[in-house]
Amino acid sequence: MPATCVIGLQWGDEAKGKLVDLLAPKHDIVVRYQGGANAGHTVVSGDDTYKLHHIPSGILHAGVMNVIGPGVVLEPSTMIREIEGLQQRGVPVMERLMVSERAHVVMPWHLVEDQILNQQEVEGENIGTTLRGIGPCYRDKVGRTHAIRVADLLDATLPEKIAGICRAKQRWLSGLATPEQLAAIQPEQVLEKARPWIDCFSRIARDTTHFLHDSLDQGQQLLMEGAQGALLDIDHGTFPFVTSSNSSGAGISSGSGVPAKWIERVIGVVKGYSTRVGGGPFPTELQDATGNRIRELGREYGTTTGRPRRCGWFDAVAVRYTARLSGATALAVMMMDVLSQLDEVRLAVAYQLHGKRIEQFPSRASDLRECQPIYEVFPGWNKDLSGARSVGEFPEGAIRYLRRIEELVGVPIEILSVGPDRRQTIFSKLP
Repeated sequence: MPATCVIGLQWGDEAKGKLVDLLAPKHDIVVRYQGGANAGHTVVSGDDTYKLHHIPSGILHAGVMNVIGPGVVLEPSTMIREIEGLQQRGVPVMERLMVSERAHVVMPWHLVEDQILNQQEVEGENIGTTLRGIGPCYRDKVGRTHAIRVADLLDATLPEKIAGICRAKQRWLSGLATPEQLAAIQPEQVLEKARPWIDCFSRIARDTTHFLHDSLDQGQQLLMEGAQGALLDIDHGTFPFVTSSNSSGAGISSGSGVPAKWIERVIGVVKGYSTRVGGGPFPTELQDATGNRIRELGREYGTTTGRPRRCGWFDAVAVRYTARLSGATALAVMMMDVLSQLDEVRLAVAYQLHGKRIEQFPSRASDLRECQPIYEVFPGWNKDLSGARSVGEFPEGAIRYLRRIEELVGVPIEILSVGPDRRQTIFSKLP
């Protein structure tokens, strides 16, 4: 099986990093193909916890190459801090990491633009940016004129290119930015800030597209690591409350350079409930004591921002849509230990919109905001699942709930998680 992909099918934070870490030893290469430092993947090994933003989640395993593809936008200072933190813990990152020369770089002006734009609201809500310059960097990538790629950092013409972009950005931002913000995008300051970036990238930048093609020709196994979640996809998510890249299965090939013919397995990752960070419609959100309890039981606070996540019941309408969109061939249901402490569990099987029952996910955020979930109710199973190591240890109530998810989404459940540790993951189909 040349390539397997792990994709979140909700609004992100589905515990994809844990799953990639577990699957990585069975693969030769792990590939991050979209997003930026706004991703927050947590890997727990025994007493050690690793929080990864830029670095792929296979980095802890010897013999596994980790590739950051051309679809990722890199914030170099964040990446260098992450590399140094891993090195201090004994991880030989530079031996296991490769960055695409085609990847775009988040520059200081992108951070300034993000700070300014974040003050604006859409439909009365903040879009929920992490203020890491991701959106402005992708905008310049599409605009082309003022973009900087990793290859540009290593080119002799970099000073002239930065000087020209700084002049243009200062003109455009002069009426909006503070004096401190404008000072941060002076050419001399930007070039000084870029010196350690150049040193780092000179050691790990490669043409990763050719590398991945050659690796596939040689029969090596690839594991593609998605970031964010499919409901945040720029084209197919809850626009405009989305990320700036194709975070569904639609973005795998464009972000990595790996043709779709090589991708034979897509694991869609979901929680046993739903969460969301930032603004945007969320039909099954619980703004009550149950929602607060799920948040505390699941420790639902953002890895990247620390913001409390909005919590709600599992939305089968949304997940069926993203599973089809991403070509999911298997489901991984995470955080099942959280649900085991609730007296009842609900599952959204359809919506009511303007007096009509619908079973398709709306394309317009304004319609989704008006949707009322139609629930099926399951009695809680009141059994601690954190120690379960096989599906046979799950109570019948939990199995009934999972079977219904499988039926509604139309994809078999093959992986279950009952806690953050590697040992708390069960690879098995339902009985």
